Amino acid sequence: MKPEGKTFKTKMGDKEIVIETGRLAQQAGGSVTLRLGDSMIFAATTMGSAREGIDFFPLTVDYEERMYAGGRIPGSFFRREGRPGTDAILVARLTDRPLRPLFPEGMRNEVQVILMSLSSDSENPLDILAVNAASVALMISDIPWNGPIGAVRIGYIDEKLVVNPTFSEMEVSALDLRVAGTRQAVSMVECGANEVSEELMLQALNLAHKSIQPIIDLQETMAKEIGKAKREYDAKPQDEDLKASVKDQIKERLIAILDKPYSKENLYGGIDILKEAFISEKMLGEEDDTERKSALSHAFNDAEKQIIRDRILKDGKRPDNRGPRDIREIWCEIGISPRAHGSAVFTRGETQAITLTTLGTPKEAQPLDNLIPIDTKRYMHHYNFPPYCVGEVRYLRGVSRREIGHGALAERALLPVLPDAKTFPYTMRLVSEILASNGSSSMASVCGSSLSLMDAGVPIKAPVSGVAMGLIKEGDDYVVLTDILGTEDHLGDMDFKVAGTKQGITALQMDIKISGITNEILSEALGHAKQARFSILDKMLETIPEPNKELKPFTPRIEVVQVPIDKIGAIIGPGGKNIRALQEETNTKIDIDDDGLIYIAALDGIGYQAAKDRILLLTESAEIGRIYTGKCVRTTTFGAFIEILPGQDGLVHISQLASDRIDKVEDVVNVGDEISVMVTDISPDGKVRLSRKALLEGWTVEEARENDNKNRKRSNSNRRDNRNSGNRRNNSRR
Repeated sequence: MKPEGKTFKTKMGDKEIVIETGRLAQQAGGSVTLRLGDSMIFAATTMGSAREGIDFFPLTVDYEERMYAGGRIPGSFFRREGRPGTDAILVARLTDRPLRPLFPEGMRNEVQVILMSLSSDSENPLDILAVNAASVALMISDIPWNGPIGAVRIGYIDEKLVVNPTFSEMEVSALDLRVAGTRQAVSMVECGANEVSEELMLQALNLAHKSIQPIIDLQETMAKEIGKAKREYDAKPQDEDLKASVKDQIKERLIAILDKPYSKENLYGGIDILKEAFISEKMLGEEDDTERKSALSHAFNDAEKQIIRDRILKDGKRPDNRGPRDIREIWCEIGISPRAHGSAVFTRGETQAITLTTLGTPKEAQPLDNLIPIDTKRYMHHYNFPPYCVGEVRYLRGVSRREIGHGALAERALLPVLPDAKTFPYTMRLVSEILASNGSSSMASVCGSSLSLMDAGVPIKAPVSGVAMGLIKEGDDYVVLTDILGTEDHLGDMDFKVAGTKQGITALQMDIKISGITNEILSEALGHAKQARFSILDKMLETIPEPNKELKPFTPRIEVVQVPIDKIGAIIGPGGKNIRALQEETNTKIDIDDDGLIYIAALDGIGYQAAKDRILLLTESAEIGRIYTGKCVRTTTFGAFIEILPGQDGLVHISQLASDRIDKVEDVVNVGDEISVMVTDISPDGKVRLSRKALLEGWTVEEARENDNKNRKRSNSNRRDNRNSGNRRNNSRR
């Protein structure tokens, strides 16, 4: 018997959201479909047993992008979906980040959230629907969770903030802001922007928080009406007495380590030595008691965190003894790689990134096979985080989700300042290799990328700098930190990355480890980040004040030629024969668009010019009065056919081959010979009339046409006379 489901509706902005549950995936802990327009997402969430011997919460969020949702067959060889693509991973990360902080402290049960696209109308994006669907599924499930959250996208179109804009509206939007939050505060921000101000950003954040309230209301209603009873979960209780005791015992020794001249190795190494010595002291005679050793280890970690946080909050002293708004020492260098098209190193404290730029042809743009209505990307930013950058050893097993996320953030930060394809017809790939990391490596990649693009000679509109902000908050007391260390990221409550130019913000990303932050904290963080960005940008511009005027020697030169659309076939040739030969003979790469734009890429001007001349020759049409040197391709009794342009020939009548009368064509020209001729006429059907006699006599085109017309009339008259004479002879025989 078909089960009866439940349907719930609410509005976000002026658009209706429809949520259904109770009919699909009933063995999951909680499952829903969420629909906006004809875009629909499915979410299912389930809790397993507790994992033994782990000290983290094992949450997994996966987004499965199904191409059938858009009525398409995957473009892979096997014609089925494979590993998640970049966009699918970014949606999974977007969903994970606001969910994770709201699970109970100490919970160690496995929780899995699976999201799946069921329908995509190519107008309403699925990413925001995914976050909301995951929250609803958790709220009505049997899984302990301190939600709900709501999520929304905000655009800025025609100087107005727009709630949940469509894909087509986003094409003209200066802002792509995605926000998730609880009823009380914002908890996650992801943003790309076209140099918007801090004031506009705050307005957008406030509108976003206001706009998520209806879906939060609906989730609370659903939980009361149909929500399952929450299951028990395994979590070892905190031994507060042990934690307080350990804190008292290690405080002075830890502060002594913090007071020493700072380096990551000294701090981490010193704390590791202190921890090992402390646990050994407390475990004398009890070395086999693994449970007590684990309890001491957790108590030490908690005490370390609290001591460092207290020191920052009460004394304003950070682990490296900087003030809350101080930026670490910065140095930069460009031109590191002699063969790369652009390269730069950006170093801030103990974080270092080298970014290398490669410029390619338009056809080297990345083709996309997903549910987003964008076919290709001409700008790609890849971020790599090798183990040596943090002094570790591990297997290299491909790109992690974190690396994909950081690369996408840097990509968003730089996209607004890149030249358009008409101005700069290159495909651009930037790769940021993190050589050393101690916090804010993603923002180091943004800064290094600006320098690398400028070194490559890419005419960017403005350089972009970035900084990561942090937060320590206890009750109503808080401190906002500028340019956070890895320790401050780990022990703090916020990681707020801000990138932009002198004109405004181009990218934001914020993750919160607490339930949310207030508008006051957001405003302060944005203000401090602005000052820090400007200071970092000044350091960058000391290295290279503006983009190089010339491309590097090994960068291919790309020139654009416009040809008539009906000439594209002649350039390509049968089966691509002409274009292949042209590329091989001129040592160039040639790309042809359907609109007749031809991109010629070459490492030297000679190859480019030769290719351009050949293309123009292939697309040229014969003109009356012009003189051409061509090859004879065929002879007849009445004249010779001369190829004056590739694939185009014309007739030189026998009377127009020489100044004097000749008996046969071969007296002047044979097949394969080259002669110079003038175009004297072109018929409506494209037949070309040529004259060699005009050049020999020095005639103008008018004189040549008049002479040719007389000869044609005389020839026609002779043919008529011959026909009439033949007819008379035939009649007399009868």
